[in-house]
Amino acid sequence: MKTTKNYKVKEWVTVLRNKLSRLSFRTGVAVLGLCVLCYALSFSLPFLVEDNWMKGAVWACFFGLAKTFQYTALGILGIKGWQRVKDRLKRKK
Repeated sequence: MKTTKNYKVKEWVTVLRNKLSRLSFRTGVAVLGLCVLCYALSFSLPFLVEDNWMKGAVWACFFGLAKTFQYTALGILGIKGWQRVKDRLKRKK
């Protein structure tokens, strides 16, 4: 039995997924680049900060952004776009 709240969340996710899939491949690659940048910052900035509380805050902030960019890029690219990115990376080696 579906609740009204659960149904609205699923509907919202479907609408969001459809809007993301309309964006271009180039946009997906740019968002994926932001993801990589945030991962690099999340694991390198804590070495530069001395305060333990600040290390955790910096890591959580950039790691959360990286995850957000990662799932957004996957939503934009889709399966075929992700395969195109992997093929291009393999060709450059």
